[in-house]
Amino acid sequence: MTSDIYTVDLNCDMGESYGAFTMGSDEIILPFVTSANIACGFHAGDPAVMKKTVRQAIAKGVVIGAHPGLPDLQGFGRREMAVSPEEAYDLVVYQIGALAAFVKSEGGILHHVKPHGALYNMAAVNRELAAAIAEAVYKVEPGLILYGLSGSELIAEGAKAGLKVANEVFADRAYQQDGRLTSRKLADAMVTDDLLAISRVLRMVKEGKVKSQQGVDIDITVDTICIHGDGKHAVLFAEKIYTAFKKEGIAMHSPA
Repeated sequence: MTSDIYTVDLNCDMGESYGAFTMGSDEIILPFVTSANIACGFHAGDPAVMKKTVRQAIAKGVVIGAHPGLPDLQGFGRREMAVSPEEAYDLVVYQIGALAAFVKSEGGILHHVKPHGALYNMAAVNRELAAAIAEAVYKVEPGLILYGLSGSELIAEGAKAGLKVANEVFADRAYQQDGRLTSRKLADAMVTDDLLAISRVLRMVKEGKVKSQQGVDIDITVDTICIHGDGKHAVLFAEKIYTAFKKEGIAMHSPA
């Protein structure tokens, strides 16, 4: 097998802490990913963290994306809120603008946008919300790539708006038969066995399939794979996936 048969992006949510000196594992995990989604201050992060994380990503040659979420610091943006499409549009434009300013001030270029948490999951199934987010991204910068759940409404509306899109899958999340992620409210939402998670990801990349919790194989498109940076063993897990991809001849590169 040669490295040009399969090419995939490894992305990680970053900058999800507070204060310039509470960065956690962000800098350590950067060598094992190809794109970084940086929190924009609504669900997590603050100006100091945004600046520092942007600098770290640029220093490691990792492309940067805005990671806008719902205004819910206490719930880490993972609780659903009743937001209208217009409100979602405003939230996304505001947060992209904030991060883009830091990226520009550090001499970088903003590469993509990936909604966070509940906003991401809501837009995966709500066409009007997805369309509002896609419009926000396009009007800020039509060259940005929109990351969304593989096969979701967000991907469809992003493409319809004229954006490049990246179908995202998750290394450590369980899937339902309809292609949606298993709710974090359920005990079995996370795949905690590293070997199982890696074997599932390899199959998604090489076969375009993943087994749902109902035991049924579902087809899945893979452009980018999310590695959660806030996991208990996030750095070790990222290194294991990185090593497995190298061994299998899977090239790692951000979407273009």
